[in-house]
Amino acid sequence: MAFSPLTPAQSARLTRRVTTMSVATAVVLVTIKAFVWLASGSVALLASMADSGLDVIASGATFFAVRYAAAPPDAEHRYGHGKAEAFASLVQAGLVFASAALVGQEAIVRLLHPQPILREGWALGTMAVSLVLTSLLILAQTRVLRQTRSVAVTGDRAHYLADLASNAAALIAIGASALLGLVGLDALGGLAVAAVLLWGAVSVFRQASDELMDRELPNETRARIVTLVTQDPRLTDVHQLRTRAAGPTVHIQMHANLDPELSLEAAHDVVLAAEKRLLEAFPSADIIIHADPRGRAETHDGPFAEPEAVAPLE
Repeated sequence: MAFSPLTPAQSARLTRRVTTMSVATAVVLVTIKAFVWLASGSVALLASMADSGLDVIASGATFFAVRYAAAPPDAEHRYGHGKAEAFASLVQAGLVFASAALVGQEAIVRLLHPQPILREGWALGTMAVSLVLTSLLILAQTRVLRQTRSVAVTGDRAHYLADLASNAAALIAIGASALLGLVGLDALGGLAVAAVLLWGAVSVFRQASDELMDRELPNETRARIVTLVTQDPRLTDVHQLRTRAAGPTVHIQMHANLDPELSLEAAHDVVLAAEKRLLEAFPSADIIIHADPRGRAETHDGPFAEPEAVAPLE
């Protein structure tokens, strides 16, 4: 999981742009594939068309989710709306599962009752166009993800990576069927598409569930947080560090030991400086640092009193 020095506004602008591109690509592809499938009858093309149809819904959900997630906190959602992205990813995963089931069923029927493919050239041309458009979209999404950590765009990209593999499988299946006259290869291509879709759905579901369940940030990220905070020798021994991600926002909270002889104003300045260092590295972070007097702090009770049992850095 990578983090970049972009402001929330800059991240929102990038995610809005790439999700608009995603919806447009899905609409164009499903239109082309529907027209050519009606003319050819290819089950592999039908499989790819069904997936592109669900792409329109999934990309639409992502389109709205990234915009809602970027909305500032309000009275009802004091932690922001970031988890809307994870919910959109769950929608994507569910749609991909459904698509895989339908495609697999149709492919099995065609294996048992093979039918010749009509107008193979049209089908091949359609799949080639699909590969080009999908590849361009994935490149754009990859560039955005290098600068942001949008789980919704990550899920959308995983979905389109599965599309890329399914389109390649369909292209091979249709081409082999046309050149070799083996009608069953088309149905086998449909099965391959279904398998790729299932794999992609599991990946998207896992990442979305991690965010919804407030999984800790990676250990290397947590270690970086500790390093930034403890650059000031007056602030040491970070403990009870808890982190989580919610869409574009990262939530960081911790206890840190300070020199007990510092005045309240001086301790405040030390903590504020530590927060500023963190914000330089994580501009979208929500940060809480609780100051403890070194050597004089009482034990903190409650369900999160033992941080080592929750999320150790080792």
